[in-house]
Amino acid sequence: MNLETIGWLGSIALAFCGLPQAIESIRNGNSNGITWGFLSMWLFGEVCTLLYIIPKSSPPLIVNYSFNILFLIVIIKYKIWSRLKP
Repeated sequence: MNLETIGWLGSIALAFCGLPQAIESIRNGNSNGITWGFLSMWLFGEVCTLLYIIPKSSPPLIVNYSFNILFLIVIIKYKIWSRLKP
């Protein structure tokens, strides 16, 4: 296995780390168990790192950070607009 493949595998795994929490937020209708401090630092870190790596044209990392930002948006949406579970 070459380093490019290892990089892609790692980036894909990290890209989908936020997926279970996003699914849980959708399922529960809220993200109450997650603090604003954690969410804001996570989002800040993801956006800054994505802006840093885009000019370097590293597709595995761009995929990783883009998916993390997508999942964060879902989690934050349910943090702001929670709905009660029926």
